Amino acid sequence: MEITINTPALLFPAISLLMLAFTNRFLALANLIRNLHEKYKLQSDKTVLLQQIKNLRLRLRLIRSMQWFGIFSLFLCVLSMFFIYEQLTIAAGISFAASLVCMLVSLFISLSEIQISTRALEIELSDMELEDTNAIMDYFKSGLTKKEKD
Repeated sequence: MEITINTPALLFPAISLLMLAFTNRFLALANLIRNLHEKYKLQSDKTVLLQQIKNLRLRLRLIRSMQWFGIFSLFLCVLSMFFIYEQLTIAAGISFAASLVCMLVSLFISLSEIQISTRALEIELSDMELEDTNAIMDYFKSGLTKKEKD
């Protein structure tokens, strides 16, 4: 397959959008960590918070890796364009293929981070479910005691 300068250029919008999405995830995670830090200082039972902190550390590492592979993909894409300009077609093909591989790795890591993010939400929900179950039981108890009084 012969690649022209337009072929790697097609990846620029995709890589840019991925990097924007990864940066938004990082900013949301940073905000979550700051809020969690405040909760950690105030809360006495830290077991759920410690699970979340462990989860957030892993997610931070994954987001850093996603961004690194995304940037490296962009770098290799530009390098491929340079090789095409210099008419080094074999080097251009290799760097373009490596750029695609880096993008795939970045997307795979992103998928993993989404799975971990979902688990983090499940931890949060499990904590609320325990409180909600107690609230429902209290509601039923109050209904029963009200009927007994009547």
